[in-house]
Amino acid sequence: MKKNNYPLLTESILRSKNEDSLYQPTSFWKTASLQILKEIESEGVENFRRLKNPLFFFVPTYGIPGNNFDKSLEEEIVQLISKKGGNEKQNLLFKKWMSGYSHALSDYRVFLSSLEKDNNFNLEKFTESQYGNPIEQFTFNNKKFSRSSLNYLLGLCFLNKFLTKKDKISNVLEIGGGFGTLGEILSFSKNKKYINLDIPPNSFISWNYLKNIYKKDLFNSLDVSRCNILDLPKCTVLNSWNIKNLFGKVDLFVNFLSFQEMEPKVVQNYFNFIKNLEPTWILLRNMREGKQKQTKINKVGVIDPMKTKNYIQFLDSKYSLVASDVLEFSFRTVDNYNSELLLFKTKNK
Repeated sequence: MKKNNYPLLTESILRSKNEDSLYQPTSFWKTASLQILKEIESEGVENFRRLKNPLFFFVPTYGIPGNNFDKSLEEEIVQLISKKGGNEKQNLLFKKWMSGYSHALSDYRVFLSSLEKDNNFNLEKFTESQYGNPIEQFTFNNKKFSRSSLNYLLGLCFLNKFLTKKDKISNVLEIGGGFGTLGEILSFSKNKKYINLDIPPNSFISWNYLKNIYKKDLFNSLDVSRCNILDLPKCTVLNSWNIKNLFGKVDLFVNFLSFQEMEPKVVQNYFNFIKNLEPTWILLRNMREGKQKQTKINKVGVIDPMKTKNYIQFLDSKYSLVASDVLEFSFRTVDNYNSELLLFKTKNK
């Protein structure tokens, strides 16, 4: 096992323990953070996109494990098809479905058909990095995509439906940005500034991912004193508690799926700081029914689920809900749970 190969990560973990519980891992993440930390220290951050715990918690896949199958079951089904006299076309159809290719292609087609409305992000130029040694990445029109990138690309296409040519998105803030995909997408645009805040070890992983993209235009620190967003470089990755020290103006705030893994009081605290930064737009993706609850049997879950009504309640004084979407740019599960996109706009604009 690598020993203290990542001193900044070690220091961030120790520092987080001294912070208010509002900035520490929630019930959903307490055990996960420790498991991810051990895997990163053992296998290397350069391999995070193929490790068990990152794949389960924050590196989404269309295929295994995201489709709830495992490799042994896939092999059994392949053998069964062969035993029943299945032909090559049937084998190919099953493999493309199991790998997630069919689902990814469906999302890519929606993305492609929406590009004409993009005046802000240069989405047509995007192709994904291979840093992290990914196990699931698909190539369409000679460009690389994963479930993470297509999730964000579709979310930005949803936002683009409501932006006019007069709307300018320059400063983008995200909390809980996974491994940095939104920052990577914004790197293909000119004059975009991206700030991501997350708990360690996720903040450390996203910093490693994004430093391969932004090079010298990236800032990362264990802690910052009072900091004007205008003074930050094109990309900044900070730990969660640093939200207290940021001031200035952002145009867009984004949260995709990570607020649903927090308790409402934690999310409300973040929104108290976010509203002070006066984003014109707020783009969220959340499970409409709320994340699964933690039980004595299943420890992976939340204590009190975040639902659509919570966002409306927290934002109502300053923001109006512009639109919500599931079927066009987001996703409904086979058991009818709704991963919902929500778009809010400030009332004084």
